[in-house]
Amino acid sequence: QVQLRESGGGLVQAGGSLRLACVASRSIKGIMAWYRQAPGKQRELVATVTSDNDAYVADSVKGRFTISRDNVKNTVYLQMNSLKPEDTAVYCCTTDSWGIGTYDSWGPGTQVTVSS
Repeated sequence: QVQLRESGGGLVQAGGSLRLACVASRSIKGIMAWYRQAPGKQRELVATVTSDNDAYVADSVKGRFTISRDNVKNTVYLQMNSLKPEDTAVYCCTTDSWGIGTYDSWGPGTQVTVSS
């Protein structure tokens, strides 16, 4: 099973920026994605990116967040700008590592806290 490890979370003031990274233990054929879950809320899809860097970003973060991928480094990034307190959550990456249409691994997550 591929191992995923996120980094880059932290505490930032509203309006600030953070860049999250998720490194996979081997090459990924399929989609890599970021989800987030705030306390008391359901897990929410934030963004996805294919191996060809075809990206999708949820409406709630569109224009503020950008997802990208480096296939050489087996890494997916989430650039988060103009952060808002409602972006506070644990951010996890996941992958359909074999490209068969099923997420098969999740990282432990990284905490993002945005203060007002």
